[in-house]
Amino acid sequence: MTRPKQFDPDVAVEQAMEVFWRKGYASTTPQDLVDALGIGKGSLYNAFGSKRRLFEQALRRYRDRQASVMLQALEESGPAKVRLRNALEALVRTDLADPDRRGCMAVNAAAEVVRTDEVATDLVRRAFGRIESAFRAVIEEGQRSGEISPGRDSAGLAAMLQNTAVGLRLAVRVAEGPERPARIIDAVMESL
Repeated sequence: MTRPKQFDPDVAVEQAMEVFWRKGYASTTPQDLVDALGIGKGSLYNAFGSKRRLFEQALRRYRDRQASVMLQALEESGPAKVRLRNALEALVRTDLADPDRRGCMAVNAAAEVVRTDEVATDLVRRAFGRIESAFRAVIEEGQRSGEISPGRDSAGLAAMLQNTAVGLRLAVRVAEGPERPARIIDAVMESL
């Protein structure tokens, strides 16, 4: 007869996400995870297999949660340019409100483990692609409504906005306040 699990794996992934987000993959030790999750190393490995697999589950959790902030702003009704601006501003507000200025876990992961972890690379690529596709859909709506020139390359503009979002996530980590990110958003919106 096997013993029942002494912890909720869903809660454990949430707690692990917080540790990885704060410390990064490489700096997070198995002991950090054991301490945060309140379980033994054996339970950690039995439930998740490895630190890497737990990181990948935490990254999936983060991707699903964070994408919703920007997607919600992009899916609202209203003029396309307003929605694009609102999405970028929502991301800046979210990051500025974080007292630890952890930035974006997906961006952090891209900088840290992309070359060494195929699964994490794919997760980050998909997260970025999902937002870029949403940007493109709004840009194309704006082109149909006449807000954005139909002669502009919607894929290129969407890639520029996705790149801006990544850059903003990094800029906010060191920003003293909202002024610089606001200037970046203003410049990007003027370029549309």
